[in-house]
Amino acid sequence: MYFQKKRCIAMLLAGGQGSRLKVLTQNTAKPAVPFGGKYRIIDFPLSNCVNSGIDTVGILTQYQPLELNEYIGNGQPWGLNKSHCCAQVLPPYERHDKKSGWYKGTANAIYQNIAFIERYDPEYVVVLSGDHIYKMDYAEMVQFHEKNGAACTIAVRDVPLEEASRFGILNTNPDGSIYEFEEKPKNPKSTNASMGIYVFNWKVLREFLIADEEDPNSANDFGKNIIPNLLNAGHRLMAYTFNGYWKDVGTIDSLWEANMELLGKNPEFDIRGDENSKIYARNNALPSSYIDEKAETVNCFIAEGSEIYGIVRHSIISTGCVVGEGALVENSVVMPGVVIESGAIVRHAILGENSRICRGCVIGGAFGPTEKKKISVTGKDTLAEENTVILPGEIV
Repeated sequence: MYFQKKRCIAMLLAGGQGSRLKVLTQNTAKPAVPFGGKYRIIDFPLSNCVNSGIDTVGILTQYQPLELNEYIGNGQPWGLNKSHCCAQVLPPYERHDKKSGWYKGTANAIYQNIAFIERYDPEYVVVLSGDHIYKMDYAEMVQFHEKNGAACTIAVRDVPLEEASRFGILNTNPDGSIYEFEEKPKNPKSTNASMGIYVFNWKVLREFLIADEEDPNSANDFGKNIIPNLLNAGHRLMAYTFNGYWKDVGTIDSLWEANMELLGKNPEFDIRGDENSKIYARNNALPSSYIDEKAETVNCFIAEGSEIYGIVRHSIISTGCVVGEGALVENSVVMPGVVIESGAIVRHAILGENSRICRGCVIGGAFGPTEKKKISVTGKDTLAEENTVILPGEIV
């Protein structure tokens, strides 16, 4: 079979369990978690690839892959099903040398798919995470990488000093070249936080992946092993500063916050964008939403296929949901297929897909601006029976 040579391809790490999202990822891979009413988290890096002119994407899946595999399909929603384009799902598999099985780390996941990458003989490989919300032109980053003669370029964003110890920190020279990488340092020397987005020269990366795999003491991780090893070997590494919106939605609080940041006349993250920054998603071909004349909606997203008879304020209502007469939804994220029956009250909550909130239920509550967030959560297919009370911060 003939494969066209590519200047650049992307490898998208989408196998994470997402355990900090608790019941929301109990039966769903984190990249497949719904977001913003009609999207899944993985739509963002996939759309970024397409908008950046990268038309070949390997998607490395592992945990609970069925739903994610079905969602990606042949890549048609993102235009990756055309001749010489692909969105190829790459699960772990057993090889003849027995050096296989589950992906042991981010570097090992790419190592196990060297054969896929070599089909396209690329000059550059962009390595991405499948669980971040942002818009980014990777082509600009590749151009920066090439211009600076780097072996590896890492996207960074400036974070507050008090938060820097939560990230991998890249210490740089005045020209942006990296001289040191610190993994979650107690006393950070800078505030350049790694975003987990890399551009590599493929020939260099291939050499270091093979060497890493042969090291029995390696954690097979980009941050812990590959990046420090490149630095120690004297390769030129560059930091690429990104100033746009970016959110790691790996926790209940951050997922709720990112959804809330879509709302308002001037949202912190404008999901709409222009022709060059559209976010594409698989279309369920549902009918238009219906908002009853007695309903009240204020500052909210209401996706197609939904029926609103009650009150919805500052909330995300996803595809195919029902909010019954007299029900109240406030400051909440309602995922696809949820039914909220008449008279139920939902505040500061995330309702998992296909949940049913019966009459008289009270879920969550309010918290002040200085109080700790207490987001209530229901898992996928949860049935909250009549008059059930789910307390602020409770997860069921």
